[in-house]
Amino acid sequence: MDIDAQKRAAAARALDFVRPGMRIGLGTGSTARYFVELLAERVRAGLPVIAVPTSETTRSDAERLEVPLTTLDEILELDLTVDGADEIAPDLTLMKGGGGALLREKIVASASTRLVVIADESKWVPMLGRFPLPVEVVPFGLAATRRAVEAASAAAGAPGAALLRRTNDGHAFVTDEGHWVLDVALERIPDPPALGDRLAAISGVVEHGLFIGLAQTVVLAGSEGVRVIERP
Repeated sequence: MDIDAQKRAAAARALDFVRPGMRIGLGTGSTARYFVELLAERVRAGLPVIAVPTSETTRSDAERLEVPLTTLDEILELDLTVDGADEIAPDLTLMKGGGGALLREKIVASASTRLVVIADESKWVPMLGRFPLPVEVVPFGLAATRRAVEAASAAAGAPGAALLRRTNDGHAFVTDEGHWVLDVALERIPDPPALGDRLAAISGVVEHGLFIGLAQTVVLAGSEGVRVIERP
């Protein structure tokens, strides 16, 4: 299978976790988009579910495909969230936020009884850090926040430069919540909880892309098929 076929296969397998009447969080990104499309087919066939999207892009896709939507203001808990990841470590710690939706993704995941991560096999890594770590920040005081992020990363044993994410036309990338994103090139993160704690303590940091202890299940598709990995 090529990468797109792997993503679709992982998304299709995740449908096995969906039950009638569930409240479902819908992730953001290319793999999660396949899940939204496949879920919509089940909905058109009569499956009763209601969903909370993690980004305006996902909301637009779900509305176009006629998946019933709600918000976390209307329902406080979700039964299941299905989302992708940029990297997945063997203990199911995740790096997320390549699509810029990390804040909403973490809020939705935290409100869910179960987080199922769907990915192609390239996202499975022995240690997080090869993919730059997204850190969502407020625009005010960016230079000071960036220095603090770099200092915190170095203190956690993962030194690297924090670069402002920009759009193709050179402007700062703006999240759905109106924040900016620093992408921190770390190469390796030996202690994600320590780094996460240090980043969360910085004034100006809204959220970071380390998802620790949130994923219960990973559906990983590769050249030899699809496997389901449960958190120990």
